[in-house]
Amino acid sequence: MNNDAVTAINVQNFHIQVQEEKLPYIIPNQLIFLQVEESSIQLETAMVAGILVLRLFRVLFLLHIVLIAILVICLTIRGLLSAHSHHFHPKKWYPPLLTATGCAGIVAFTWQWFTLCNPSRALRTAFWLGPLLTCAVGVLFVLIGSAAGLTIGVIAIVLALILSLYACWVNPRFDYATKVLSIAAASPPAKTTTVVLNLSIITGTVYSCFLVSGIGGATAVGTVMDTLFILAILASLAWSTQVIRNTLQVTIARVKYLHFAYGVEMDLRIALRDTFNYSMGSVCISSVLVPIITVVHGSARAISLIVGGTDEFLFSCANCYATVAATLVSYGNRWGLVQVGVYNKGFVQASMDTWEMLKSVGLEPIIDRDLTGSFCFLSGMAGGAICTLAGGAWTFAVHKSYATEVSIYAFLIGYFMCRIEMAWLQSCVSAYYIAYTENPQNSRLDPAILFRLEEFQRYGD
Repeated sequence: MNNDAVTAINVQNFHIQVQEEKLPYIIPNQLIFLQVEESSIQLETAMVAGILVLRLFRVLFLLHIVLIAILVICLTIRGLLSAHSHHFHPKKWYPPLLTATGCAGIVAFTWQWFTLCNPSRALRTAFWLGPLLTCAVGVLFVLIGSAAGLTIGVIAIVLALILSLYACWVNPRFDYATKVLSIAAASPPAKTTTVVLNLSIITGTVYSCFLVSGIGGATAVGTVMDTLFILAILASLAWSTQVIRNTLQVTIARVKYLHFAYGVEMDLRIALRDTFNYSMGSVCISSVLVPIITVVHGSARAISLIVGGTDEFLFSCANCYATVAATLVSYGNRWGLVQVGVYNKGFVQASMDTWEMLKSVGLEPIIDRDLTGSFCFLSGMAGGAICTLAGGAWTFAVHKSYATEVSIYAFLIGYFMCRIEMAWLQSCVSAYYIAYTENPQNSRLDPAILFRLEEFQRYGD
């Protein structure tokens, strides 16, 4: 073999060796690039899926409003045409319930005004007035005497006792709760009263009266299918009022967050317009998820308190249930509505990000013991009880057989209307906490949260 051939072979071997040496350095870079590209594709897919889900819930809500409207109109017309043949007395059924609906609007606006003027007194009043009026409702149902009335009456009286014990248990937290409420409600956003009055009272009252006409039409005939229609109408009432309430929460939380975090005053009308244009999907889905998750979380806490450590098996079951509830809370909570309004995030993503921030600054045990939610719940219970006493007592006097159902409908309408009115306060408190979470050193914020956090770390609850 000549020298030229040997040289060619050596050069070829050298190129092969170089290529083999380069492989370990080239392939990992290509793999990293492919992994990054795959991750970006997955992220984009998840974002698109999230947007589609939000749009789906928005469309479902609007579609359900149209379908419920058609159903109510048909039931009302059918009920009026067949009222005499089915021995239904519209003059004894409608006036008490419509009066209770109007009473719900008046009570809701009055309670909101009272809370705005004196948050401390309103908080303490709600914690003793809620159980007292709930007990009065229970007595009314017992006096009605029907099987359903007796059952509901006993449950209401037991619930009133539980709420009274709860008020005694959380009494040490009142001072901190009233301080936070006073700070959060000190400077309500401009036009808040107008928005709440127009959107909440007028819309809620008119829509409730409209649904009452459909419920009356279904009651006039009273078949099994009509019972299902009534349940569908009540479900629509619950979802619709929750949507109104969360729309207010997202809107006001955005305005209050900008005020707390940056000292910027935003026009509430612009914030409300942006909520309608960009956030209604999150509002609709949160109106379904938050009440369910709240019930699960609250029941988990109650079960944990009841079981304690007396039985190992029950304790393990309660602990497992509490873990599931805590996981659900991280995916859907009312605190996430602040980021929905401020950053226009999807509700689930906003809830997850918000919950992680709250945990990172150690605020999870503080907000877990926050009394704002309990205050709003007891305010709703008190409002519902007042409407029940107004409509139920009237019906009991004129036509006793209608008293049970009218009392139930009146309570639901009063409860949901009062919860709508308390949305502004709940959104103010949420914005205050989130503003602190994002910047604990913010000089615009009162040090109440910091002092409470230090107190909790030192002494516990």
